[in-house]
Amino acid sequence: MDDTETVGTAALIVNDAGEFLLHLRDDVPGVVDPGTWSLLGGSRDAEDVSVEATIARELDEEAGLAIGGLRRSMLAHHTWQGVSGYIQVFLGRWNGDAEALPLTEGVMLRWFPGEMVHRLRMCPWAEDAIRLYEASVDGRVEVGAAAPTLPQG
Repeated sequence: MDDTETVGTAALIVNDAGEFLLHLRDDVPGVVDPGTWSLLGGSRDAEDVSVEATIARELDEEAGLAIGGLRRSMLAHHTWQGVSGYIQVFLGRWNGDAEALPLTEGVMLRWFPGEMVHRLRMCPWAEDAIRLYEASVDGRVEVGAAAPTLPQG
């Protein structure tokens, strides 16, 4: 798939304990997947020269994060209010204090172990991305391998 078909990006961030950094989205009108736990990320802007530029900008804007070594992991398909598109999910590692980040969007950031994710009110494509990550070999999707695509929904 061509990157021009990608409407958004997200970062699946894992720490050395195998926990996932999740973002509780605002529960207000106009927010995509309101009131759910999801991954940090967002829509491509016209000035973003690549999806890599989009995820770097979004992480910085939303949480003051700069994570080196992010790599493309999988594609998620998402539909919201009749609009469909692909989200490029990036995989990254970070071991910081989630609650100390300067969050500018949403309610909070928190680390969760994988076994806890199914108990949360999750954005469906984000939960699918975590499950696909956990099912992958050693929890890794190899760089350069064809990115798996999550089910449409």
